[in-house]
Amino acid sequence: MEKKLMILTIFCLFSVMVAPASAFTAESLLINVSENGDAMVTFSYSLGWAEKIAVFFKIADPATELKHALESNSGKEVSVHELTPNSASFLIHGYAQINTGDGEVTYTTPALSFARAAAILSGYWFAPLISVDFSPEETTVIFPDRYVENFKDKIEIPSVSHTLSIF
Repeated sequence: MEKKLMILTIFCLFSVMVAPASAFTAESLLINVSENGDAMVTFSYSLGWAEKIAVFFKIADPATELKHALESNSGKEVSVHELTPNSASFLIHGYAQINTGDGEVTYTTPALSFARAAAILSGYWFAPLISVDFSPEETTVIFPDRYVENFKDKIEIPSVSHTLSIF
């Protein structure tokens, strides 16, 4: 019996050592700015097996880390709108700064960086078992007139300004 347990233990250790690194991968970030400057921010991601286990046991919570990253970058209170296993949506009141004058309105979004969130997740005890990529493959910022700005594979999204004519 002891020999079977030893073989099982060695097999489990071997399988963990040769298993491919698990990953948190940011797939997309959608920032939809409304007329009043509020924004619905949706972050889509994929989790590897280690991250799914960590989330299941509440060791790590990607939505909480994303919420903190959004709050620290925007300086605004962020509320969680919707959570799914592969995405998190947040509502941020007053996300975009609005300047009105001369028949125009200019919306300016704050710069956004996920570097700190990546550093925090890398500090967990299971960090050597995972790889973290908070750089969304595609970031899309949509303004009220449907004007779109896109960024590819950026962990830091610059501030974006867009001016509309008032009719």
